[in-house]
Amino acid sequence: MIVALTGQKGGVGKSTLAICIAAELLARRHKVLLVDADPQGTIRTWGEVAVDAGQPLPSIVAMGSTMHRADQLPTVRLGYDDVIIDCPPRHGEIQRSALMVADMAILPCGPSSADAWALGASIDLVNEARTLRSDLEVRILITRKQGRTALGRSAREELEKSGIELLKTEVGYRVAFAEALGAGQGVTAYAPKDAAADETRALVSELLLWEKNHGTQEAPAQPAKAGRRR
Repeated sequence: MIVALTGQKGGVGKSTLAICIAAELLARRHKVLLVDADPQGTIRTWGEVAVDAGQPLPSIVAMGSTMHRADQLPTVRLGYDDVIIDCPPRHGEIQRSALMVADMAILPCGPSSADAWALGASIDLVNEARTLRSDLEVRILITRKQGRTALGRSAREELEKSGIELLKTEVGYRVAFAEALGAGQGVTAYAPKDAAADETRALVSELLLWEKNHGTQEAPAQPAKAGRRR
């Protein structure tokens, strides 16, 4: 499957999630390609730290607003089980390109009403992509949640008003995520007993269950098609 972590708002943990999802898939013996589409280069920096620390890591490649072209991601992804794309905030042209090849777009969103309101521009972007890609699946993922607060408890109800389906898994605001990246690891390897690891494993299992139940199809790539999954 090809999953794009996307959205117009920054600071919601897209890069961290992309790394932790890819690392957990790798731990489950999947062949994984991690696409750094963010000019900030967080994925590439993490990869360098992982190499220096002798940690296993997925294949990493940098791509941008032309990744949907037949000679780019649709070709590069051949031979991989899963592709995880880390998209930058605000760079609509890069996000559009990712949405042309993704099987699923995940919109990470913080737990506040303000976060939910800011999601509007991201939803407009994915709906625009859906006019060209009717098979594109879109899910909202609640992130940085603080479970014992009224704000955290009301997040799901507020986001359900968007009309976009929410993933069952929710990801909390946890220090282990940042520490894992600094160690060149995913959180499930760095802190396997931490709640952050439990959430990451649950998220990956939910994505793989979706893939099993729905399958992934060839994604039109203006005009070529992406390579077939295994």
